[in-house]
This record gives sequence, structure tokens and C-alpha cells, in this order.
Amino acid sequence: MAQHEFDLVVIGSGPGGYVAAIRAAQLGMNVAVIERAEVGGVCLNWGCIPTKALLRSAEVFHLLQRHKEFGMLAENVSIDFPAIIGRSRKVAMRLSKGVEFLFKKNNIIVITGNAEFVSAHELTVKDDTGNVVETVNAKRVLIATGARPRELPGVAFNGKTIITSKEAMSLETLPQTMIIIGAGAIGVEFAYFYQSLGCQVHLVEMMPSILPIEDQEITKILTTQFKKMKIKIYTDSRVQSVESSADSVAVTVLQNDKEFTLEANVALVAIGVQGNSENLGLDRIGVNVEKSWIPVNANYQTSVESIFAIGDIIGPPWLAHVASSEGIVAVEKLAGLNPPAIDYKSIPGCTYCQPQVASIGLTEAKAIENGFDITVGRFPFQANGKSLALGESQGLVKLIFEKSSHQLLGAHIIHAEATEMINELSVVKNNNVDGHQLLKTIHAHPTLSEAIMEAAAAAYDEAIHI
Repeated sequence: MAQHEFDLVVIGSGPGGYVAAIRAAQLGMNVAVIERAEVGGVCLNWGCIPTKALLRSAEVFHLLQRHKEFGMLAENVSIDFPAIIGRSRKVAMRLSKGVEFLFKKNNIIVITGNAEFVSAHELTVKDDTGNVVETVNAKRVLIATGARPRELPGVAFNGKTIITSKEAMSLETLPQTMIIIGAGAIGVEFAYFYQSLGCQVHLVEMMPSILPIEDQEITKILTTQFKKMKIKIYTDSRVQSVESSADSVAVTVLQNDKEFTLEANVALVAIGVQGNSENLGLDRIGVNVEKSWIPVNANYQTSVESIFAIGDIIGPPWLAHVASSEGIVAVEKLAGLNPPAIDYKSIPGCTYCQPQVASIGLTEAKAIENGFDITVGRFPFQANGKSLALGESQGLVKLIFEKSSHQLLGAHIIHAEATEMINELSVVKNNNVDGHQLLKTIHAHPTLSEAIMEAAAAAYDEAIHI
């Protein structure tokens, strides 16, 4: 490589790293990206994107099973599980190639290998055998190494019967039974996917509800829908042990002081993540690490002046769009610009099961706990014309306003297209649009988004259609 000195070196090419690298190049920096695996990181290759491709196949299969409802005849519809997995991988590969193109377009150098700090401004890049293949100097370094699935204490992943989300999206055959430990977004999405295709899913969650960070009114609706699908749900349940054999797994669960054992072909552990902060040489140069996470200041600067960090590696919220935003803010600050700070209280979150769940801001319980005097507006999709036409009338929009200021404190949607609807409410919340302005904004008819306007109207006793 002819060029070994850079204004910025980015370690990791996920949605935080690659976006930061491109923005830095746009601002005139000469940039290198060090990536040990596929360009695009976990999100693009083994997370956000391929899982949505899998879920789309499940949605289509579920829709085909409702063919008579739509006046169609489609008998004996079945799945081709390897083809479903194959389509998902093709989608991921296409987008990875797209990021490679964007790097070339912006004259960003990509170095393949494992980065390790020699000093605050010098890094070596090693291949998988530990041989140094490059030495790179940088004025500044941005760490965007992300996170990986966290193991249950004392239970190691084996990739066959005890698996992570990565293996769950690339199984060779459809298992007959699956135990999913953890009912956050990842666990819930895979529960929907595998149950839809004919696998019996057991979903185990230690908290009182699935999707425990979401509004309880929303999770009750989702729980009802999942039970209709015959997903077995165990909340307030702690895993006591996991025993694995060559082709099966047994999970012992404690619920209400009673122990029982679940058996399945495979167990997916989805209890959270830990940061990829090892083997970077951070201790050598004095970068603080706390329980695998890298603390940063408001400028995303670590304890070492020339080294910055963004995305999952700095802790929650572990969301791709947050990492991308942090990357842009960080490099714009490095370039001497003054970008607005990220409002971490106004980050939209999405879960892509069916029905989908999307939210921003406080739940009703949290708003009350924080001392707000609130008014709540709800609108059911059963009263929305577009939902009825689509055959997707389950769910509702729930908006929580502060009474005196009429500011939106929280918004929650459960519906087949909830994740496409939440962005309007992100604009509302981030720009301090009040409830009256929202309800007086004309929404096109017939659309799903009319339910947002109607929910705002309901909060002020002005609802027309309920």
C-alpha cells in the first residue's frame, strides 16, 4: 500500500464505521477503514438486513396461508427453507458490495485484518494467523468495533445446538423445535420467523413481559397475537441450566418457584450483547474500558485525546441508526463543525416481528414514574380504512403528551407496518411539534398514518372515527 498515513483510521465497517468514514471523506479527510470480516459489519451481513429478508419470507408465507380471505386460490403452498436462507444471504452480499462501491467512490482505503494499537497514533494490522500485514499511522482513530452476542453464564455457544443469532439466520434445515432464551427484539423476531415456518418455538424471558422495554399495553397485544400463533411464552422465568447433546438441548427453567425442563433441537440465546473491545491493545495506550464498553465524552472522545469511539462499543442503545448518527456527529466535530447533539431520549426503536412494534420516547409507566401529568390518545387500526383494505387491522397507535405543554413524551405503535410509521413521530418529537399541531396536520386518505392524526385527536377529545 502506497499510503500509510491518514487523517482518520476507522476500525470497523458496520453502520457506525462506514458512515463515519464516508462523512469524513466528504469533509476532506483521507481515510482508511480496517475491517477483519465482511464490509458492512454485523448489521448488514449478519443482523439488521438479512434478518429482515428472512422475516419477509415468513410474512409472505403467512399471507399465502390467508389466500381465501383475499379471493385467491393457492393450495398446497409450502416452504423451501434453504432457498429462504439463500435469499437472505444474497440480499446481505449485495449490500456489502454496495458499501465497497461507496468506499471506492469516496477514495477510502480498506485494509483487511485485525487492528491493534502500538501507540495512540500507530496501529498494526494482522491476519488471522497473527502476522503483521500493514502498519498504519493516523492523526486520529475512530473505534467502531461493535458488539457480539453475550453468553449465558456457564453456557458456551457450540454453533449447533446452542446458537447465536448468526447461526439462527443460516441453519441448513428447519428445526422442529426451538427454545429462544431472551424475548427482546432479536428473540421476538426469530420467534415469529421460526414459528411462522412450522417450527415449535418456546420463548423464555426473565422479565414480566416479552419486549420488556416497550409499553405494557403494546406488549399485551403482541403476546396475544403470539399465543394465537401457538408460540409458547414463559415470562418471569429464569434459565437454571442448559444441557446439550449432539442433536438436542434441554433447558431447565424456574418459574413461580417451580422448575421444569424444555427440550428442543436447538436453543437460541438472545440475552444481550458485549462489546468487542478485546485484542485491540487498548490497555497498552491507556484507553479506559468498563465491562467491555468504552466510555466517551460528549464529543465521542475516549480517555486518549486522539482516539474516539461510536456505536455499540460505547454501550446502549445498541441500534444501527444510533451508530450511524454518532459517526456523523463525531467526524463533523473533528472537522470543526458544530452539529447538533444526539437526543438520546428521542431514539426510535423497531421490532420487526408481526405485528411490528415501533416506539419513541417514554412508555406510559415511565412518564408517570417521572412525574409528568399526561394525556394519552389511542386509535385502533380496526377503525382505519387502509388497514381494513390491507387485511391488517390488528394493533393501535398510542401517543403520550405532557398536559400543560402538549409536547409528545412517547409514541407507541403495533401494526403490520409500524416500523414505517414511527419516523413521522420522530420528526414530531425531535422538533417539538405539539399535539394540537399534529392533529391539525392534514394526513392523506386512505393511509395508515391517519391513525397517528386520529390518536392525537383522541388525546384532546377531538377524535372523529372512534
